[in-house]
Amino acid sequence: GVRFDQPHVVARCHCRGRPFQKLTLKTGLNMHLRGVALDMDGLLFDTERIYFQVGQVLMERRGHTFTLELQQKMMGRVGLSAVGQMIDHHQLGDDPVSLLAESDDVYGDLLLGELRPMPGLAEWIDRLRTSGLPFGLATSSRRKFVDMILPTTEWSGDLAFILTGDDVTHGKPNPEMYLKAADRLLVSPSEMLVLEDSGNGSKAAVSAGAVTVAVPNEHTRSHVFEDVHLVADSLADPRLWELLPQTTNA
Repeated sequence: GVRFDQPHVVARCHCRGRPFQKLTLKTGLNMHLRGVALDMDGLLFDTERIYFQVGQVLMERRGHTFTLELQQKMMGRVGLSAVGQMIDHHQLGDDPVSLLAESDDVYGDLLLGELRPMPGLAEWIDRLRTSGLPFGLATSSRRKFVDMILPTTEWSGDLAFILTGDDVTHGKPNPEMYLKAADRLLVSPSEMLVLEDSGNGSKAAVSAGAVTVAVPNEHTRSHVFEDVHLVADSLADPRLWELLPQTTNA
């Protein structure tokens, strides 16, 4: 495995809206990585852009505007919890179950036509394979959408586990998702590397005790990433790649 023995590492970070504040990362903690858990939306695929389109459609139908602020409140949350944020934000009279069904219809119609991988995804998957560490998916998306997306990839068969929003009671930022991911990997959370793009997701991973790396995208660069070990520029960031061993027998 890989150990974090460097005295310190400095990363660039967008924290609380302040561009590229320098942070000293948590290293020197003698951690030993034995597995990796990956978020999906906004990390592996540019689905946040699609979700924004869905939000725009739903809000336009109701005479409201879907904003980045509202999208950020919804990120990482599961199903009814996510649309609950939408209802509360605009004080809508909609039934959450009905609004979620409407959202699913719009998202499902757009998904495959609009789906794009995030920059560096193919190379990052190859790097994971080279490391020898088992890796899996831990996404707030429901299983039916994961089952639409994964067949479009060449690496779904490499996943050690797949956890979706259907598999948890409490969505992110609750740590349940990543505690279950560690269980699936048969490792302790402190031996698991987690990649997340959002503040809610990063908070969930940190709360679970995982080694957390934030990889923000254009929709999440202003999020707060407290207590993460690294804020990477992208999946191609060399600092991220260096966290993995070249080979391992883990």
